[in-house]
Amino acid sequence: MPRRTNTIDSHLHIWASSSQSITYPYSSGQQPPPSLQNEADVASILYQMEQAGVDGALIVQPINHQYDHTYVSHAIKEYPHKFKGMMLHDPSLSVELAVNRLEELVLQGFVGVRYNPYLWEDDMRMSSCRAGLAVYKRCGELGIPVGIMCFKGLDLHYDDIIALLQSSPNTVCVLDHMGFCALNTKGNEQFEQLLSLAKYDNVYVKISALFRNVGDGGDIKFPYDAIKNQRFVPLLKHYGADRLMMGTDFPFVLETEGGYRGAVETVKSWTEEGAERDAVMGGTAERLFGKWV
Repeated sequence: MPRRTNTIDSHLHIWASSSQSITYPYSSGQQPPPSLQNEADVASILYQMEQAGVDGALIVQPINHQYDHTYVSHAIKEYPHKFKGMMLHDPSLSVELAVNRLEELVLQGFVGVRYNPYLWEDDMRMSSCRAGLAVYKRCGELGIPVGIMCFKGLDLHYDDIIALLQSSPNTVCVLDHMGFCALNTKGNEQFEQLLSLAKYDNVYVKISALFRNVGDGGDIKFPYDAIKNQRFVPLLKHYGADRLMMGTDFPFVLETEGGYRGAVETVKSWTEEGAERDAVMGGTAERLFGKWV
């Protein structure tokens, strides 16, 4: 009997609860929102995953702990069959220190690197920073994907992303949350940019944080049929299932209709049973980040 494909959440965050923060302190000025402070620890996500039938997850280092990866490292060590990590790149480091930090965290179970362009100085692009470029290229050599968060709009980073892609064609680039292309006029223009990036074989897209893409449409509610029709279906056509992966953006998804389980089941319902569903719901993530046992 063929082995069942794992269901993998390719995008979530965890942080220490208020009591755990004594041991795992938050970064200065980055305390979690009060409503979620005690809803995003390891026990909380394990419960949500069990309820939703999720086998494994990629933990994206949260801004709340910023460059201190201790809490996520602890989770990976305690539950290696459940968790892998995506570290957060520190743009303030020198080339040598940045590459060393990458290699250290890879040994601790981190299988990806997140680039948050808003952590760079205002006049600095990801592709023009020597350390950022060095880490991006080293990721290509190590087979470590780089995830990019375009929170304020893909158009602000489109040229920068292309420069990164051209600098290291061997590095896999993953765009978070469908590129943050909201369902509005500006988002539609940005979505055309996202579709144009499909010509680069090393670009992948997370079908995640659906609630962040509703745009101006107050009537666009769970289960987000408009996002399916206007975003997921075109992405599937241009990228193919083998370059798309489901993610939830836990714990923030807990405050939306449907919650964690609803987010997982919604994306699953958008896919056809068989190879397409297997890829989007876990196969793509395992191909990029390694198997969850």
